[in-house]
Amino acid sequence: MAVMAVIVAAALLCTAQKKSDKSITIVLKDGHQKTFATSDVSRIEFKNDTMIISHDGRQDNIPLADVLRMDFVGSTSTSQPFGRNHFVGKWKVWEGADQGSFIITLEPDGQANKNHGAPHGTWALVNGEAHISWDDGWHDVIKKVGDKHEKFAYEPGRPLTDPPSNVTSAVNLNDQSM
Repeated sequence: MAVMAVIVAAALLCTAQKKSDKSITIVLKDGHQKTFATSDVSRIEFKNDTMIISHDGRQDNIPLADVLRMDFVGSTSTSQPFGRNHFVGKWKVWEGADQGSFIITLEPDGQANKNHGAPHGTWALVNGEAHISWDDGWHDVIKKVGDKHEKFAYEPGRPLTDPPSNVTSAVNLNDQSM
């Protein structure tokens, strides 16, 4: 009877476990994508200019020359910080309340550009936020707040630990048709 109780408890525990919603997406240069749940991937190897992904008892061989990038997608929970790829691309932001908008472009190599003010800067991912340092001394931080993104602007000389000079919406343009 005790053995039967252990088997039933083990079965309940196994069925109660939620499959991870974390994944790895391999984006190929031709636009195709291959997505793998991280819970299914047992190994990723790089041999002879080939990426070998072992998953579910199988292997996928992908020539490295065909790979554009790898995206790591975490939990949909708001407690999970975003990765660098989340911020790469174009963002529509505003100067301040009731003022005009402009476009910030965050490049994969850490370069930042905008079509307003000093056009060049650099950016880095810090705790799931995009921290941008502009050549004119201004700093912007793009981060998720609730179910949207916002841009926090800091005038030259103001540390990021102080209240921002202004806060506006930040709209990700990467997912919209142009």
